[in-house]
Amino acid sequence: MEFIENINVDSKRVILRLDLNVTIKDGVILDATKVRKCIPTIKYLLNHNANILIMSHLGKVKTEDDKITNSLSQVAPLLSKLLGVDVVFISETRSEELLNATKQNRVTLMENTRFEDVPNKLESNCDLELAKYWSKAGEIFINDAFGTTHRKHASNYGISKYLPSAYGFLINEELSGLEPVIRNIRKPFVVIMGGAKVDDKIALIESLLKECDYLLVGGGIANTFLKSLGYNIGLSLYSEDYVEKVAEIIKKNKDKIWMPIDVVVKEAGNTKTTNIEEMKTDASIYDIGSKTIDIYKSIMAKSNTVFVNGTMGLYEDENYRMGTEKLYKAMRDIDAIIIAGGGDAVASINKLGYENSFDFLSTGGGATLEYIANKKLNCFGED
Repeated sequence: MEFIENINVDSKRVILRLDLNVTIKDGVILDATKVRKCIPTIKYLLNHNANILIMSHLGKVKTEDDKITNSLSQVAPLLSKLLGVDVVFISETRSEELLNATKQNRVTLMENTRFEDVPNKLESNCDLELAKYWSKAGEIFINDAFGTTHRKHASNYGISKYLPSAYGFLINEELSGLEPVIRNIRKPFVVIMGGAKVDDKIALIESLLKECDYLLVGGGIANTFLKSLGYNIGLSLYSEDYVEKVAEIIKKNKDKIWMPIDVVVKEAGNTKTTNIEEMKTDASIYDIGSKTIDIYKSIMAKSNTVFVNGTMGLYEDENYRMGTEKLYKAMRDIDAIIIAGGGDAVASINKLGYENSFDFLSTGGGATLEYIANKKLNCFGED
């Protein structure tokens, strides 16, 4: 798939797939970052006199009731404000008005693509008849929804089969920003892997272990690693179904993988730090301890590339924030390329105010992780 600047969009009718999946509470958009990230591509198309039909999903739509709270009509006013042009909202996913929108309007926003998931999941299952129908509204398809590039849906993968296609400025920014952990990686390469569950990250972990020199684990993921080696982790969260698989991974990569030697726990209602060998059966792990932090910092100090995914503990609670925050703080003094990807990691970095510790923050969540693991974007209609 081509970059948008490498194709002719002058005066074209364009279908533009964006990621406008913002969090909305009581009709108020809590974080407009995703909408703002889309603006450069829309403005580029407008500057080239294109007429644009915007498609996006919003939330999960499994029932008719879900349509009430997940209408994209809530996003249209913000788009109009940021663009300085009137955005026409069409409250349908199929109609003659929709198919003719790019002949009449400069910018049109279609209703939530996932409305087509009720009742037969036509969007999420990439129904090609639906994709073909939508493709009639445009001459060119531009995908700039990086957050859904790991999905083969009708509104991205499907439409790209029927129209000349390209990707926009946000996807280009993400691909460029993630390049240092994809190809020609500067060694030593350190991966800091945290978060609650290992379930969705096995492929990513195995992929990164082929490239990295050190894998430093924390959070609930570390609990599963420790459990697989026979350590007592008390009442701590872990992924029971993956203990054997993790044990195999550790056996193959024992020289690369580092786990906590001390942890911050809640025990009998109290918070304390304990060595992992001294864990009590009624305790729960919520953070890495100071000894582990010092070891991880010393490994990071030797690195030339660092990739962060997930947090070291329950950072939302200040009692269990130390591991995550001290590692972020230490990154300010490291002469390395430092990249973070995945929703929890980026959310914690923004919340704790350590954006300046990083060279790049990927907004893609699962899309970021799958791209790093597989080195390709699934949404492009290339089999």
